Parts: sequence; structure tokens; C-alpha cells
Amino acid sequence: MNRRTAITHVAAMLGGALSAPTLLAMNRWESRVPSESFPAEFGLTDNQKLIVGEVAEMIIPKTTTPGAKDVGVPAFIVMMLQDCYKTPEHKSFVAGLNNLETKQFLNLNAEQKTAVLTQVEIDSAEEMKVYQVQQTKMGDNEDREQMAAQAKGLPFWRLIKELTMLGYFTSEEGIKSSFEYVPIPGKLEMIKMKPNQKSFAY
Repeated sequence: MNRRTAITHVAAMLGGALSAPTLLAMNRWESRVPSESFPAEFGLTDNQKLIVGEVAEMIIPKTTTPGAKDVGVPAFIVMMLQDCYKTPEHKSFVAGLNNLETKQFLNLNAEQKTAVLTQVEIDSAEEMKVYQVQQTKMGDNEDREQMAAQAKGLPFWRLIKELTMLGYFTSEEGIKSSFEYVPIPGKLEMIKMKPNQKSFAY
């Protein structure tokens, strides 16, 4: 599956277009922009990395198909944030992880974890409204510089959902779990899909 197709599928699953920071990050990833072009201070603790893995697995759990952990999504998320995103997203992502750490997320049972993430998702709806206003209210150059210095990045929940989906559906296992993967397609012809038959990805 090529990049454009992967973006289309992931955007549809998220209910719309991918965010601008993620599209820019994917472009940097594809263009292989040197990591030294990005802030070096970003980093996650071992505990925070465990939270990333747990949240990603709850977004795409292992069932009859591989889960997020099985296909390396947690490492993909950390790599993308480190190499392809900038300071505002670093700050908002770490703030989200800090929030989960204060709730002792890893020590909760499955039902409690679900309740915490449900509330995080509810809260992120309001955060997205603030974020969108922030992107559009720009005045003169002085205002622009001041707002840029105070700018908050894309909310944690939106970031981790987008990156979980992207990491999963740009992996071979993720593609095969949801699509009939055909690396060398034959002739193009119209077919009638059978009930529960997977779509094709080339």
C-alpha cells in the first residue's frame, strides 16, 4: 500500500482529514529530513514509553489479528515524535503522558484504563476547539511571534490516535489484517465483493 492510500484509509477511520502537524511530520519522514533539524531535548522515560505502548494497544488491541504492540507501533510513535514533530507537539504529548502518570495508569485494571481514556477523549474535544482557534487567530508580526512562543501543539489524544493508526496501517502486518494484500497485482478488472471479504491493497 502506498503512502497516499494509507493516509486516505487512516483519515477515514479518524472521521476526517489528518491534522496539519501529522501531514507535515509524514512529509519530513518521507523526505528523510535529518533529525538534528529538530529539538534535541525531547525524550520519554521508560515508564512513559510503557504508557504509550499500553494506550496504543487499547486503541488497536490484539484479537484474531495482531495488535498495535505486535507490529511495533509504540516504537513507531516514539520515532515519529522524536524525528518528525516539533516543540509544540512534544510539549502537548508529554503533558498528556504526565496526566496519565498522575492517574497511575499502568496500575489500573482494564475497566479503569478504559474509563480514563474515555475521559481523555472527551477532554480532547475541548482541547481541539482551543487548538483550532489558536491556528486561525493571528494578528500582526508581533502577535504572531508571541502566539508562536505560547502555542500549544495538537492535543495528546489526537496525536496518539493518528500515530497509532499510521504506524499500524503502514506496517505489513497491519495491512494484511484488514486488506487482501497483493504485492504484484494482475489485470485490472471489476469484481463483486463477497460478504465480509477484505478490500484489496496493492
